[in-house]
Amino acid sequence: MALKASSTDQAHLLELQALDTRIQQLDHRAKMIPQLAVLARLGSESTTLRGETLSATGALEDAQRELGRIESDVELVEARIKRDTTRLQASSSVKDVAGLESELSGLNRRKLELEEIELGVMERVEALEAASRELRAKHDELQATISGTEAEKDESLGGLTSERSHAAANRSTIAGKLPEELVALYERQRARYGQGASLLRGGVSEASGLELNEFDMAAIRAAAPDDVLLCPESSAILVRTGESGL
Repeated sequence: MALKASSTDQAHLLELQALDTRIQQLDHRAKMIPQLAVLARLGSESTTLRGETLSATGALEDAQRELGRIESDVELVEARIKRDTTRLQASSSVKDVAGLESELSGLNRRKLELEEIELGVMERVEALEAASRELRAKHDELQATISGTEAEKDESLGGLTSERSHAAANRSTIAGKLPEELVALYERQRARYGQGASLLRGGVSEASGLELNEFDMAAIRAAAPDDVLLCPESSAILVRTGESGL
């Protein structure tokens, strides 16, 4: 049996369709707000910067450990120099004195070598510390930019979300007043074809933008006002009004 619904109920489908179209537009705008693309780019920059920071931190820690080992070696050499110097001052044996002087000469050369290496490592540590500070500053600046962009995004989405909620509430109110069978057909056609209802204005179906042929128009004129018709072009429910040209 063909579905029937009052002309008034069918006309309300146009309001439903307008709200659904608006909701789709709002959803699309929510996905396309500029801040989302900016945040995606900033997120990629943040990932890259985090990798650079981890690498720099690892290099700095390695250099600091190397410096610690060298400083420990210098302390050991200095302790041996101090010990041998004390023994030299207390020794009266020519042989022992000669041996201690030779050992002290070697220890002093080793100390000079270590101090030269230590100086180079200290310079490397300072350079790595400066690089780490620069990366931290970049990180802080980037996070501030991300936070500001997030706030802008939330503000933009807030307005769209509010408007969407209002449209959705109006849609629920309208749909709740219409016959369930009519709404079910509308939803089915909209899901399949993109439009659930189409106004027939001057012989033209608004959903397709096409003028209906005389055969289709004759069938529409012959239908009862409460017959629910489908547009032959768009498959949406064809809503007839005084503007339809019948």
